[in-house]
Amino acid sequence: MTATEPVVDTSTWGARHAHDPTAVRDDDGVYWLFSTDAYADGPLPRAGVPIRRSLDLVTWELHGWALDGVPADAVAWAGAEGLWAPDVVRVPDAVEVPADQRWRMYWSASSFGSRTSAIGLATAPHPSGPWQDRGLVVTSRHDVDGPNAIDANAVVDDAGRHWLVYGSFFGGIHALELDPVTGFVIGSGGRPRPGPGLLLARRPHAVEAAIEGAFVLRRPDGGWALLSSFDSLFNTYHLRVAVGPEPVGPFRDLAGRLATDVDADPVGSVVLAGHRFPGGPGRLAPGHASVLTEPRPGGGERHLLVHHVRDAADPTQHEAQVRRIVWTTTGWPLVAAQPWAGPLEQDDESTWPASTAGLAGVWEVVTYDRGDVLTEAVPRTVTATELDGLVPLGSGRFTWNGADSAAGATVEVVVHPSWDAVRQRPALSFAAIDTGTGVVTVGTQVATTADGGRP
Repeated sequence: MTATEPVVDTSTWGARHAHDPTAVRDDDGVYWLFSTDAYADGPLPRAGVPIRRSLDLVTWELHGWALDGVPADAVAWAGAEGLWAPDVVRVPDAVEVPADQRWRMYWSASSFGSRTSAIGLATAPHPSGPWQDRGLVVTSRHDVDGPNAIDANAVVDDAGRHWLVYGSFFGGIHALELDPVTGFVIGSGGRPRPGPGLLLARRPHAVEAAIEGAFVLRRPDGGWALLSSFDSLFNTYHLRVAVGPEPVGPFRDLAGRLATDVDADPVGSVVLAGHRFPGGPGRLAPGHASVLTEPRPGGGERHLLVHHVRDAADPTQHEAQVRRIVWTTTGWPLVAAQPWAGPLEQDDESTWPASTAGLAGVWEVVTYDRGDVLTEAVPRTVTATELDGLVPLGSGRFTWNGADSAAGATVEVVVHPSWDAVRQRPALSFAAIDTGTGVVTVGTQVATTADGGRP
């Protein structure tokens, strides 16, 4: 640390100041969180991608930084003062790489509002490091039409092909095929490659082409989901989803609209946006999400959304949060109303509600009919009579043919155990999507009929 660098007590950070986060789990079950070089209270204490460590995805401690500042070639190309939006992945065992290159980090270098950017690669034997910079992978110039070379997401398709999904504002979301062995763009010889590659999603210039932070997630029963962040990073940021047959698309929403169709904007269902539950803090502009996929105790996989969110009372303050992803019977990913509570979570889906018993009562409900506003949760009393139309499908899944749904449409519902972050107690939560409108609603039960009303 030089004399001009600020002195910051990073031991108190926890999940605070973690922006554009991604989390991985090592072979010992320890979690590692990587994020943008961001500090909400002033100048960066240093650059090089902060690394946090956790045993439960709830309590985080700063472990250090991955790299010793911004690599020289990134400074030369983009003039970057920090690194953004790292994506960290483990190279599959089927790919023969040196032991010290089993883990890859794709980082971004740019400056706000500029398309002169670069995505670089670093490798390590373990998420904790040591990380070694390998150079620039994809580049872009501000005066050249095309995607902005930031916000990388590395994904392997069902055929074993490796892809780099990337892009932010300006030119939309694209994908380039990677060499599985080197991690660089295929055919590039390990040299930086300009885009664009295959177009996956875009938005019109009338809204500043405001789409970024894409993450492509494998669906449990086949196909892929594209999660991406829309609108302004500072206040209207929110997360939308579309689905497709391959990680490179084509991606469509429930109405069948293509994610590349600028005339249909905005495409996709809002699955997470600004919200507030009574008695709790306002959660503003959640987004730039990644997904941690890991084995579920007892078998199967669980998917956990890792994202940043701002404090509505002071939007300069941001932190990382983790939330459960639940899947409808038709394979749409929805995001839990409550943050992940680690060992307090009930994770065995076979024990999730199998009938409507216990579902009557008072629920605090958020409807994401718009993504660019902070929505206040409202109480709704659900009666046993209303639940007569809810058809159980097993493991917390239900379908409902409601009178207010479009003709032929249904509402797909997932009810699951959660931890009420406001009341600090176990509670049922739900996430639902109307297949006619694509609108998502989430909520948490705060009182059952047997309680005689709200506590």
